Amino acid sequence: MIFVTVGTTHFQFDRLIVGVASLETDEEIVVQRGPSLASAGNARVVDFLSFGELADYIRRSRVVVSHAGVGSIMVALSEGRRPIVVPRLARFGEAVDDHQVQVAEMLAERDRVRLVMEPETLADAVTRGVDADSTAPLGFGPLVDVVAGEVERAARLPRTT
Repeated sequence: MIFVTVGTTHFQFDRLIVGVASLETDEEIVVQRGPSLASAGNARVVDFLSFGELADYIRRSRVVVSHAGVGSIMVALSEGRRPIVVPRLARFGEAVDDHQVQVAEMLAERDRVRLVMEPETLADAVTRGVDADSTAPLGFGPLVDVVAGEVERAARLPRTT
């Protein structure tokens, strides 16, 4: 199964949903799409999931595709999945700023996530089976330490626009 989550924010992430709809696969696709309005093609769609349901879908999936929200990434890693992440971008009204790009790039450098910047290239990442090399589940403690350290480091960097 390919599981896709856009998180629980009130912002739509139609670009990711359209990217998922373009996947050509016989594999089951389940999409948690939040307030997004785009069609997810042949995927099974749920708007929101409880935390337990989310963790269960992630645990049962072969591939996890997610926005680059820290919470969603932490759940995937805690379930032993290295997610494909697509950051939300402010210029498309998907977030208030581009903090997800910074989070995704930092975690990709550490091989915790697979970064896909453009949803139209999602098919390449999914068909390569990038999540087949799942990681050993991480407890929240070590991941929180990594993320907290990187957030502190990022706060000290000069801001770019």
